[in-house]
Amino acid sequence: MTRMVIVAALALASCSKSESPKSEHIATTVVNKDPAAARKLIAAGATVLDVRTPEEFADGHLPSATNLPVEDVAQRIAEVDKLVGGDKTKPVVVYCSKGGRAAKAKQALEASGYTNVVNGGGFGDLR
Repeated sequence: MTRMVIVAALALASCSKSESPKSEHIATTVVNKDPAAARKLIAAGATVLDVRTPEEFADGHLPSATNLPVEDVAQRIAEVDKLVGGDKTKPVVVYCSKGGRAAKAKQALEASGYTNVVNGGGFGDLR
């Protein structure tokens, strides 16, 4: 009987919520940047969002860019709406330093109904 209790306790302990980091689900963002398409859209007048920090933006940015840090995108969709004149089909180019934050911003914009968002990659890709 004691053996059965010990076996049951060990089995239950192995089912606890504390799993090893290897088995945890880690969300990833697919970058899929397209600087060439972004440059064409910018030349044609697309709305450009620099999703880096204000400090990074102050160190240099594209002349037509509006600074909207990636962590603020979802809360500031109304500002983006104004930039595109309320038309969520107008092209929007997002960029950061390498493309990762821009990918997250692109996802947030698409989740808000934007249909023509391009990840331009990094600032260096678009200069």
